[in-house]
Amino acid sequence: MSQAAFEAHLSEAAQRRPIQADLERSRHSVFARYEAGSGLAAQQPDMQLVLVSNRVSSFGPGKPKTGGLAAALEPAVERSGAVWMGASGTLTDGSEQLTPLEQHGKGQVAKVDLPAAHYAGFYHEFSNSILWPALHSLTERMSPASEEHYNSYCEINRAMARALSCLRKRDAIWVHDYHLLSLGKELRELTIEQPIGFVLHTPWPNPDVIEKVPHHLDLVQSMLAYDLVGFQTRWDLNNFLSCLQVHLGMESRSDVVISERGLTRCQVFPIGIDPKQFAEYAVESLAEYRQEISSIQDKLNCTKLAIGVDRLDYTKGIDNRIKALDLLLTNKPHSISLLQIGTSSRADIPAYSEYQRDIASLVEDVNLKHGTDDGCEPISYRKGHFSQVELAGFYRTADVGVVTPLRDGMNLVAKEYVAAQDPNDPGVLVLSKFAGAAEELNENMALHVDPTSPDDIAAAISAAIEMPREERIERCEAMINTIEAYTIHDWSKEFVRGLYPSRVAVPADQFRYLGFGWLN
Repeated sequence: MSQAAFEAHLSEAAQRRPIQADLERSRHSVFARYEAGSGLAAQQPDMQLVLVSNRVSSFGPGKPKTGGLAAALEPAVERSGAVWMGASGTLTDGSEQLTPLEQHGKGQVAKVDLPAAHYAGFYHEFSNSILWPALHSLTERMSPASEEHYNSYCEINRAMARALSCLRKRDAIWVHDYHLLSLGKELRELTIEQPIGFVLHTPWPNPDVIEKVPHHLDLVQSMLAYDLVGFQTRWDLNNFLSCLQVHLGMESRSDVVISERGLTRCQVFPIGIDPKQFAEYAVESLAEYRQEISSIQDKLNCTKLAIGVDRLDYTKGIDNRIKALDLLLTNKPHSISLLQIGTSSRADIPAYSEYQRDIASLVEDVNLKHGTDDGCEPISYRKGHFSQVELAGFYRTADVGVVTPLRDGMNLVAKEYVAAQDPNDPGVLVLSKFAGAAEELNENMALHVDPTSPDDIAAAISAAIEMPREERIERCEAMINTIEAYTIHDWSKEFVRGLYPSRVAVPADQFRYLGFGWLN
């Protein structure tokens, strides 16, 4: 039932007082049951979960991670006994195929071979050439709309749902990220009734931006098939609720939305890391990778080192960071060098391959301009995948962590850099004000910058390398306390607890005038 039809139905009911009174009692009953159920969350036993994402991790601290999501979910699987399902990377000529389960700690991994006919349209075209730039409010990067690509997106979500139905005896399903916005709807159509939650790891844009996505109404409405929808920041959550109101005419109350399917609860779940584990990695790395770390330091023509660790993605603002370094070195020669680690990402998409060529060219120009006669260069540009242990050593060595995405859901590099620091002589975090992490690591902790302004970034890096030790310690302590107060383990436990009170059973006769039958 559309919101307009819903309002018309209410108007008709208002003409009959007994019915209206019953309706109001029913509405209050829904939220009363929801609010009463919320207090029971902590009492629920651990659920047998299925986690679903587009890809799964390579397990182990010594193995490279393909992204923040992969690194974050690995401990949840190993510790909780969850099954983690994602694409295998193998494409089939026919329908989807679920490979045998692989054991990892207490958990298991299930990989799905997906149909080749739709995967490129789903992944390269719709997910990463339309949804990804739109969700980051970079509409100028969006590819032209194609009905075929949207259909492929829906078909792969449908295939994932069919594969998931083999695991339907598990207690609950937890879906991750923008590739699978409509998976919940596909699961409901397969009559899967377990609690289904969803977490978005990217930002969510304002209504004017999301309107530019083909079939945005269907996509937004399909997300209401989830019982619990999580966002990284309050900004993202407010934008989503605004989209429901502007595009679908749907109102929310206390961040809860009632649709024809039932009740969907929206909440902020800022993803974290395991800071104690990362601090241990840093100490371990200094011993294991001492020679490589010393080699980098020997090649730098200055006493201060900044570090950037990013996928080579146009949302990460690496180009503006390099331009900022150029400005800073022009004004303060040999004051700092940059270790830029770049992980190749989606290089078979033209926008990404072009961006990676631009970065390589910028690095070359800065090194030619500011390098020394003895071969020292201000930028050490390392492409490839590095393990978390190795990265932790690089973080600890660097005087400045530079995290300057144009827009980011959270950005775990910011938290990893802080966790790896020597508490007695820490570095300084320079952080984009448009990264989700900036909502937690405020301006009293990190140095916030406008990521579109090389001048602003250069000024912040300059302030960072001149910051007194006492101030660095004070800022770092505040960030460590914030990160330790809500770790990756707290994040996963809170979401799972939240899945229970999101399920509100309402007797059918309470909604006979709405035509819903029952509400989940």
